[in-house]
Amino acid sequence: MQAIVYKSTGSRYLVKNKLGESFNVRIKGKFKIDNITSTNPIAVGDIVEVENEEDIESGVINEIYERRNYINRVSPHNKNQHHIVAANLDQSLLFATLKEPKTSLGFIDRFLIISEAYQVPAIIVFNKIDLFGKKELEKIEHVKNLYEKIGYKILLTSLKNNQGIDELITLLKDKTTLLSGHSGVGKSTFINKIFPELNIKTQDVSERSGKGMHTTTFAEMFDLPIGGKMIDTPGIREMGLVDIDKNELAHYYPEMRSIMNLCQFNNCMHINEPDCAIKKAVNNNTIDADRYVSYLNILDSIESKPY
Repeated sequence: MQAIVYKSTGSRYLVKNKLGESFNVRIKGKFKIDNITSTNPIAVGDIVEVENEEDIESGVINEIYERRNYINRVSPHNKNQHHIVAANLDQSLLFATLKEPKTSLGFIDRFLIISEAYQVPAIIVFNKIDLFGKKELEKIEHVKNLYEKIGYKILLTSLKNNQGIDELITLLKDKTTLLSGHSGVGKSTFINKIFPELNIKTQDVSERSGKGMHTTTFAEMFDLPIGGKMIDTPGIREMGLVDIDKNELAHYYPEMRSIMNLCQFNNCMHINEPDCAIKKAVNNNTIDADRYVSYLNILDSIESKPY
């Protein structure tokens, strides 16, 4: 029986077959050792083959079909392994906030790099605009223009005031969408707007730390009443890159990728090399200086691979 993984708790999985029937299943031990470096060999969104057991409502996953794509990050428990957040996606949707809690541009750029690397179209949703004063409104206008110029879709929302929700829901129709972001940015609140009957637990941002507090424990997929699927994920504090080489990083910045072939050297790292097209573009404001600084910071954080 072919099925899609809707929820993973680490040892058990909730799957649905083509008829919409749900089953609680487990995996065979071989998935833990078959050349899979991920801490979770099976992720939400995976298409799997399930072998029924005597209990018709349970079974064993004995095969995983090839993934179309996926989003991953460094495992929070082992920096040398990756953790697959979700698989077989049509788009990724990053919830971000300028305050309560603050989402750094570096975090956003890391998420966009991962989406680019695995060819998952990304959308950025800046929530809580009802909290913006003059300073935040000026900053969000700059940030919005920055990412829209590159080609990313940006939405401004206030879930508290129901602002921007209709446009957001329209983007989800008939697509499988990953919701991601820090804890406290509004992912669970948004799901409650669509599925009020689920009453997903939400928490306020900690006044002491200014950071969100985790409410979602495991990734879980929901069927949308308008068609499509949405995957809710636990709040992510850090977006560690994995399997991204220093020499590849610029390829995942669309504004750099489009002109890097104009650099004098094929292996240009866009730091101190002569006749670098990227640095020229930064100097004439074709490439935003904040994005270039982000590139340099992330480049510096990537460990070189031993040869």
